[in-house]
Amino acid sequence: MLRICPKCSYVRKETDDCPEWQCPSCQVAYNKAGEHSGARNKSTVRNSRISQVNEGSTSNAGKWLIALVIFSGVSLQSYISHKNAKKQEAIAAQNLKLAEASKTPGQTRQQPVIILYGTDWCGYCAAARSFFKENGIAYRDLDVEKSKEDYSAYKQLGKNGIPIITIDSDVVEGFDESEIRKKLDPWLNKA
Repeated sequence: MLRICPKCSYVRKETDDCPEWQCPSCQVAYNKAGEHSGARNKSTVRNSRISQVNEGSTSNAGKWLIALVIFSGVSLQSYISHKNAKKQEAIAAQNLKLAEASKTPGQTRQQPVIILYGTDWCGYCAAARSFFKENGIAYRDLDVEKSKEDYSAYKQLGKNGIPIITIDSDVVEGFDESEIRKKLDPWLNKA
């Protein structure tokens, strides 16, 4: 007769040496655990098989959940990088429009579009303004504290701190005079 222990779910084998009334695995008496008939044993076997199937499907559900989380993360990262690329394209297009507007007749090679993102109180911003003025460099001065549009354009760059200077599509963080001189050398006053 097939017996399954109600306590540990051990399926008794014909080769087990324990007495017929005792579970070979946990040593509990079947009667004390509440099993009396062979009919119940068959239903217990069925229930045991059903629970094994359910455990397998729960395991598969966990795997699917993990796969879904990974897929969602990859999709989100792809969306964010695409969005950032679109922002950079919009900034480059804006700079190109400004370059077209600042073009002067007879100029063989036009000066790049320069935008200074800064504030009134920033010493480095003032130094950048002074440098541009002394060297005859045309630039657009955006105050990130006074204008929502200017602040929005500044945030699109994804940088922190001020000043941020864009020279066409190049971004210079802070006022780095040597780097700016290298990028603007052909347009600097040589006096």
